[in-house]
Amino acid sequence: MLKIKATNSKLLEPLQQVTGIVERRHTLPILSNVLITAGGGHVDFLATDLEVQITARADLDGNAEGSITVGARKLFDILRALPEDVEVALEAKESRMVVRAGKSRFNLQTLAAADFPKMVEAKDASRSLALPQKALKEALRLVQFAMAVQDIRYYLNGVLFSVDKNVLRVVATDGHRLSFASQALEGDHGSVEAILPRKTVIELIKLLGDTDELVAIAMGANQVRFAFSGIEIVSKIVEGKFPDYQKVIPTTHKNRVSLERTALAQSLNRAAILSNEKIRGVRLVFTKGALSIICTNNEQEEAEEGLAIDYDGDPLDIGFNISYLLDVLNHIDAAQVSVTMGDSNSSALIEMPGREDFKYVVMPMRI
Repeated sequence: MLKIKATNSKLLEPLQQVTGIVERRHTLPILSNVLITAGGGHVDFLATDLEVQITARADLDGNAEGSITVGARKLFDILRALPEDVEVALEAKESRMVVRAGKSRFNLQTLAAADFPKMVEAKDASRSLALPQKALKEALRLVQFAMAVQDIRYYLNGVLFSVDKNVLRVVATDGHRLSFASQALEGDHGSVEAILPRKTVIELIKLLGDTDELVAIAMGANQVRFAFSGIEIVSKIVEGKFPDYQKVIPTTHKNRVSLERTALAQSLNRAAILSNEKIRGVRLVFTKGALSIICTNNEQEEAEEGLAIDYDGDPLDIGFNISYLLDVLNHIDAAQVSVTMGDSNSSALIEMPGREDFKYVVMPMRI
């Protein structure tokens, strides 16, 4: 049984916050549903894929009671299609739920709340810390694009979340490039590491606010919990050993140049039009005071862009995946980027001048 009355906008927001992890087709049909639990003047919406679980709460003006599960996407699409401030009534009994709003009526199939496979929250989440939502969101945003996608090295399909005393470090790599960001923490939190799954990272970036309000983080051996703004995300931790990122970040390269980020990105975007669609290679040719950006493809077509730069290092002809360069330029907001290189066989280090909290390493490629 379930009975709820509320304005449409009040129900739609928390439902939208949890539906991002719902799979349309799942081997367990009930995982396509959202668990709705009402009582005590509020309603909770809960969704899970058994790796990540998100709960979002809405306060209600009147009494509400009961719990049921119903198709998450269908209910979301119905509420989204209704007028913003119309009053909505949800009533479920037996195996059906009726949604009423004005002269609209929808009859949905339900599954029992008791059958919903909620993740069991770990009892060993003894390590806790808190930081502003916008700080965690920005750190994750600066690395998430470097995560691997469906790599057999499953520990690369996520982000390393590392706490060392009063510093949080997050790192992502797919084996070809690595992105690192850090944030200062209040107090000493000891040392702890965990690999967050890809979906957890994406949902955190989506749901965290650009605000100084805190996100509370509780970490256990196999699970981590994030609580903020009426939302709770419980995530499994990926098993495995993350690569030693400190060994990957070069420290001895001597060829350094500062480039205007927007001009470089625009030149790369134009050159990319004639890049090889499979390998996406680009040659960067550095000479004194000049940079040439060259792309060719299988049709013997060529694009060349030139930039006047302040460079006095060794002449250098080095190849990269152009997508990896554009990814980092599109995710940072500095006016200038600093690029440090060794030779044509060495990785390049991209930084934002004056900031030690971000580093991006990209491996070269032969073109």
